[in-house]
Amino acid sequence: MDAENVTRLRRVIGRLARLLNAAPVSENLTPTQASVLGIVAHRGPIGMTEVADIEGLNPTMLSRVVAKLVDDGFVTRQPDPADQRAIQLGATDAGHEVHQRIIKSRTETVARILDGLSPDVTEALLDALPALEALAEGLRTTKQ
Repeated sequence: MDAENVTRLRRVIGRLARLLNAAPVSENLTPTQASVLGIVAHRGPIGMTEVADIEGLNPTMLSRVVAKLVDDGFVTRQPDPADQRAIQLGATDAGHEVHQRIIKSRTETVARILDGLSPDVTEALLDALPALEALAEGLRTTKQ
């Protein structure tokens, strides 16, 4: 693929991410806070180190994000049963509810946009899903 098309793909992915990340604003969460909450709600209980690795956050930044989520009542900190020096994060019922609202909002936004597109464009997007999923997996494994 030529450099111009790679640049176009990167730009559109970035725009999509920014637009979809706007959903947590209605929940008074930053995109990073919403993302950390999503990881904890989906994978928890989960260790701080694993969350930091997934999110690409340094420990200080993650601690700030987690402190806000704990203060808001969305996440709990608990000792790791396998290593009492380590902390595991778990989502509270309120955290799960907020996470579900964010998912619902993002899904409704995408569905509304898809409904406004031509059937050909919608079909092309659906056909591209496996390739986009492979790209996302490649990006994920490259970061590790």
